[in-house]
Amino acid sequence: MWKLLKVLLLLVVIAVGAAAGLGYYVMEQLKPAASAQEVEFTIPAGTSSAEIANILEEHGLIRNALIFSAYLKYKNIGTGFQAGTYAMTPGTDIQDIIARLNAGDTVAEETIRVTIPEGYTVRQAIAALVQAGFSEEALLEVANDPGVFAAVSSGEAPMRAGQIPQSELYRFPLEGYLFPETYEFRKDVTAFDALRRIAGELDRKLAALPEGWEAQLEKNGVTFHELMTIASLVEREVVADSERALVAGVIYNRIAANMPLQIDATVQYLFDEQKERLLEKDLQIESPYNTYLNAGLPPGPIASPGLASIEAALYPEASEYLFYVTKKDGTGEHYFGKTYQEHLKNIEKSKKS
Repeated sequence: MWKLLKVLLLLVVIAVGAAAGLGYYVMEQLKPAASAQEVEFTIPAGTSSAEIANILEEHGLIRNALIFSAYLKYKNIGTGFQAGTYAMTPGTDIQDIIARLNAGDTVAEETIRVTIPEGYTVRQAIAALVQAGFSEEALLEVANDPGVFAAVSSGEAPMRAGQIPQSELYRFPLEGYLFPETYEFRKDVTAFDALRRIAGELDRKLAALPEGWEAQLEKNGVTFHELMTIASLVEREVVADSERALVAGVIYNRIAANMPLQIDATVQYLFDEQKERLLEKDLQIESPYNTYLNAGLPPGPIASPGLASIEAALYPEASEYLFYVTKKDGTGEHYFGKTYQEHLKNIEKSKKS
């Protein structure tokens, strides 16, 4: 009997020792790996916790992927690990590694930041993108053939930029459809994808307009392309937001009266750089964009309008005004007139101010 007890006691001691040894081994394996330089690793989307454990072991961040995986299962954690590129230093505590993977504490991706202000032309927008590192040749190729966007959807409807009416009269077919905004792009983004993102922003902004806004086009008697053309004229002519809808109304009034719009901005558009002052000879330049020589709208937009100008062109303010002239008082506002005689008086008033 005594011998049996001794054997049982020996087995218990061995079992306890084995358990203690196993526990010690597991704890040792869960300790941080030896410190070294920071390493980067990427976890693709859809990677399992077991596969993540292997990635961590490969980069020296944990000692044993199998034990780490077992630990995650025991603690019922690891299913919330997020994909992305991480930077960690071997020696980081296991709990810190788990917390960072759960939080998606990834490396900030290097990006390119480009701002396209309201009223920029395609040429100016391309210059800003080229300065940020994009290929001018690749950008111009897309700007001259926005039909490449025809198969690219923005939400449920095709992109507006892919539906621009064809014409040989455009300086740039994409003119007016590059929505003014500040954009951030991945450093490896292509010129096509960058312009698709910028043009697609127009669709996203239009989606925020009041429901049924497209019915307003028919009410105004214009196509969407003509709406964007009017919006671009408003953008280049108006500084004060309070006047945008009123100026849009004047444009509609002059079109209805079959009067030349005589908008200086359409002549300025013919120059690569805006002139400080237009001369009489400039107003005689033969071009379908010159609204001094041609009645109606130019072939297309002359710049990228912001949402405020698009809304003004969509919902113009009704008035009997046919003329406006800029005040010379630094406000950027205008005097409005119903007749040419009143317009002449406003011109004199502007000079005096």
